[in-house]
Amino acid sequence: MDKRQSIASTGVDAVRALTPEQDLRRQWSAAEKACFDAGAAYLAAVEQFDGIVTTQAQAAFQNAAHALGEAAKEVDRFYSAHRDELEHARSALAATPRLAQDAKSLAEKAQLAVASADPKFVDYPSVRSAFRAVDDAVASLDSALAARNPLDARAAAAHVREAAATLDQSLAAAPRRAQEAASALASVRTRVEAVRTRFDRLAPAFSTLLREFNAASSADLSHNERASARHIEQAAEDLSAARASSGSGNPEEALEDIARARAHLADAEKLVDAVTDRVEKLRAVKADPTKTEHTVRFKLRDAQQLALNRGLVAEWGTVLDAQLARIDRANAALTGTHPDYWSYLQDLESISGFINGVIDRMRGSAR
Repeated sequence: MDKRQSIASTGVDAVRALTPEQDLRRQWSAAEKACFDAGAAYLAAVEQFDGIVTTQAQAAFQNAAHALGEAAKEVDRFYSAHRDELEHARSALAATPRLAQDAKSLAEKAQLAVASADPKFVDYPSVRSAFRAVDDAVASLDSALAARNPLDARAAAAHVREAAATLDQSLAAAPRRAQEAASALASVRTRVEAVRTRFDRLAPAFSTLLREFNAASSADLSHNERASARHIEQAAEDLSAARASSGSGNPEEALEDIARARAHLADAEKLVDAVTDRVEKLRAVKADPTKTEHTVRFKLRDAQQLALNRGLVAEWGTVLDAQLARIDRANAALTGTHPDYWSYLQDLESISGFINGVIDRMRGSAR
């Protein structure tokens, strides 16, 4: 019974240490108490009747033996019910020191590879950062081991392995960085010129907006030219910094500069496109003001039919009818020599979005 109890108890402790959410102590307590009680009864019989052969002594030893047997059966029932969890936890707990040592070996191997690598690669930011991450991960593992916390130790060992793998990858990628930076430099130089060419279309497009349409239709774009020019200038500065970094043997810094340049160019393009796209949208609605409106009216009719088919008119009928009035008001606002087509489109977009929301809610309520 003692051997069985010990095996089960260490398994329960292992489960608690590695998977606290699956703590088996409550289920184990009854079997464990039976073991303690049976052991205590046997020791009491030995102490009282050792060497004595009487009917009372025989009964005491028989009762103790029966209690020991029943306790052993209780332990067996518990172990049988939880065998997989107990054996897996015992095995995992026993393997934790080895797991930690293997992780440390991988960390040491990765750092030794850095020590023997080309010195110019060792100073790359990615390699330096990955090297420090390995040091930090190993320190965390040592702390978990010192605290005798197997759950944290296993997690820390996994972090050490990940950090070592990242360091290996950073070192393996280092020889390619110079070529990557050279290729990226050439690509961004070309893109800067392309964005400048697109930028040249902005001023004429904005002039078209002012000349052909209501001033309110372009008021939100009045700062796009200045902001776009600033982004292009900043991209050019980043490109210059990237050239300098690449020329001084710091390709990773060059790649970081290039990434910033690309971000500025993307922002510049958005600002330019916002103006040129606005011209196209406004010309399209000016040529046929009812096209978008008809689309929204058709969507509204569909929503009203859906409400009717699903018996939701009482809940949504009035709300949907109000959207028809909104469409009519948007149309009525198209007055004067230069109607505000942009506000008209925004109103219709808002109405369309609202109708979509109502449709989604009606479909959801019917589930």
